[in-house]
Amino acid sequence: MKVLVTGGAGYIGSTTAKALEVAGHTPVVLDSLLTGPRAFARDRIFYEGDIADRDLVSRIVEEHPDLDATIHMAARIIVPESVEQPYEYYRDNVAKSLELFDQLDRLGKPRVLFSSSASLYALKPDFEVVETDPLAPNSPYARTKRMMEEVLQDMAAATDLRAVILRYFNPIGSDPDLESGIYAKEPSHVLGQLVLAARGQKDSFTITGTDLPTRDGTGIRDYIHVWDVARAHVRAVEQFDQVIERAGAPSVVINLGTGDGTTVRELVAAFEKVFGREVPITEAPPRPGDAVGAFANVDRAVELFGWRSELSIEDAIRSALAWADRRQEVLGYE
Repeated sequence: MKVLVTGGAGYIGSTTAKALEVAGHTPVVLDSLLTGPRAFARDRIFYEGDIADRDLVSRIVEEHPDLDATIHMAARIIVPESVEQPYEYYRDNVAKSLELFDQLDRLGKPRVLFSSSASLYALKPDFEVVETDPLAPNSPYARTKRMMEEVLQDMAAATDLRAVILRYFNPIGSDPDLESGIYAKEPSHVLGQLVLAARGQKDSFTITGTDLPTRDGTGIRDYIHVWDVARAHVRAVEQFDQVIERAGAPSVVINLGTGDGTTVRELVAAFEKVFGREVPITEAPPRPGDAVGAFANVDRAVELFGWRSELSIEDAIRSALAWADRRQEVLGYE
């Protein structure tokens, strides 16, 4: 198969491109390089440009008429930044995605896997969420994801477009071969922040929110190894038509998580166990837009395309630490 991966020079996008290759498929990467590093595109088929550039999308399809599907990952993703810069988030995540989806439909490339987010879910007392649970996105970032889910659902009902919407929980870790990982110098991801504190690149790791309604007062998340997330995309794209057929609808929402919740304090404890010593900790109030959290019920992923996570939090921590040692070599900068 040949698969267009928008945002394929990003953290999850580059790992997914690698997983496609491992499974014998060919990724075609489209990325503006707004945030993702060129090094992550490596020797893949690569187009630098904007997802809303209809002429560019047409050229990609013309040059690769055998494209089987599009995995749409290109997006701005930092919650506090979305609170400060809502226009940029709605423009890039919503308006530009709308142009992409319409152009793909016009060009006869109707299969779309869309990267959505677990940050959409409303708080539940037991924190386990299924795809039909109430939604309450509480940041501009999360609201852009909800809007695009609705756009895809409406377009799928009215056109030939078909959509598998994957709600990610919290990807952590790196590519198993350490060819890609967190690239931001100051990553917003919790594990990236822990690695910085452990390596002495910042004074301490800050736990944001310590009196939340969880078992230890800190946020709860479903931390899933990024390689498991990448593998899920491969499985979903390989079975795309069957997934839609089994769902009995032109679009379907599917959780991607481990099925288990871990609090921030529990993640810190697991990190320190793998790292071998304590990490300096400070505490602070929740950031604007932060959610208390949730973890995934993954029954639908198992039912529709036979996928479940295989790697542990400890596996992800080990790979993140190993990537931190190799990051400069791969990227060519600190």
